[in-house]
Amino acid sequence: MRALPFLVALLAQPALADVPRVVADTPLVQSLAAAVMGDLGAPGLLLDPGADAHDFQLRPSQRAALGDAEIVFWVGPEFTPWLERALQAATPDQTVALLAVAGTRLREWDGTEGDSHADSHDHGAIDPHAWLDPDNAVVWLDAIAEALTRQDGANSGAYLANAAAAKVAIQGLAAEIAAELDGAPRAPIVVAHDALGYFADRFGLIIAASVATGDAAAPGAGHLSEVRARLQAGEAACVFPEAGTDPKTIETLAQGTPARIGGALDPEGRAMEPGPELYVQVLRHTAETIRDCLNAAP
Repeated sequence: MRALPFLVALLAQPALADVPRVVADTPLVQSLAAAVMGDLGAPGLLLDPGADAHDFQLRPSQRAALGDAEIVFWVGPEFTPWLERALQAATPDQTVALLAVAGTRLREWDGTEGDSHADSHDHGAIDPHAWLDPDNAVVWLDAIAEALTRQDGANSGAYLANAAAAKVAIQGLAAEIAAELDGAPRAPIVVAHDALGYFADRFGLIIAASVATGDAAAPGAGHLSEVRARLQAGEAACVFPEAGTDPKTIETLAQGTPARIGGALDPEGRAMEPGPELYVQVLRHTAETIRDCLNAAP
């Protein structure tokens, strides 16, 4: 996949007023906010690099940063409930839960991880991994720019221009990914963590099963046996470990089956450098990792 520049800061003008103090909950949200802010400022990141967003506790210094923030961008309580509790003690001028932004395409858990395993989700609950649909990121960039403009109208032109450039880059990348995956075999896959539903829906992938639930809870023995049986039956061409987790479970499940073990996916950007480039890097890495394994599978 050819390189695609992420045009985020080139159009930012010198600051005309105090730039809002901004924090974000996860690296992907911080990346989108950084793209919109450009050279005007850098949003803070609450989640520690490499940390699990599903189960996190803020340190006193992070609580202080949250309390000092004027704008908080976060996925929403469906993904980072620890921030919902912390926000009760903070007083930002604006709090933007991206899952609640109008125009966001939401999906419910579909139970691809197996019936017994799916019971650990609340049926009808929203899958919070919505950033993996680039169309949602485009909607969110507008919402981020609007929030920044409300707080800092003097720099609205820069925010809107940066958001527009980032949207063009993401839409271009989405078209590249669609073309790349359209050329790969349409074979089912197994993933380590039920986080790829939006990406699969957007790009026509087939997820046969996931090993862990969407909140990354450890799977039970019964579910592991189900996944193992599917792999032995040849129901999936590839099985993917995930960055930040022990790959031994995936290796054990795939051993002696026709499934090929692919590279480690990183849907939350846990193993990547935070910053404005991260969102594009996560999408590109996800697509290339899946494509490479499908093309190499028997």
